[in-house]
Amino acid sequence: LEGGPDGPRRISNEELLELDVDVLVPAAVGNVITADNADAIAADIVVEGANGPTTFAADAILEDRGIRVIPDILANAGGVTVSYFEWLQDINRRAWALERVNEELESEMVTAWTTLKDEVERRDVSWRDAAYAVALDRVAEAHEMRGLWP
Repeated sequence: LEGGPDGPRRISNEELLELDVDVLVPAAVGNVITADNADAIAADIVVEGANGPTTFAADAILEDRGIRVIPDILANAGGVTVSYFEWLQDINRRAWALERVNEELESEMVTAWTTLKDEVERRDVSWRDAAYAVALDRVAEAHEMRGLWP
């Protein structure tokens, strides 16, 4: 123990992933939750802050264990959405107030969350599979409306 019995204790990154927590947010590195450590994950829910922190094999193990995984495509969407808002402001030569950015972001994120939640419930699939289903439905709808792009 560092700093005596009541002092802080250093733990490894591997130990950190396996702590008994309500929510685990792997937010720095991809492929940190793997088939090798998925059985030791003690969180009730995993919210993917990093890009691809959970491998395909680990995702299946977590699903079998009943641990919900909120996929990176949803959990990371806020930053990408605000980048889109910045692009819109730039091409329109307009600047939005911070209040508008926050209102627009909340609206988009609540809509995305609700869409995915509804898909999870309707299809009885994981959050990641629901995200894929929503994405594929949108691509199919765009293809149907626009036809093949030359």
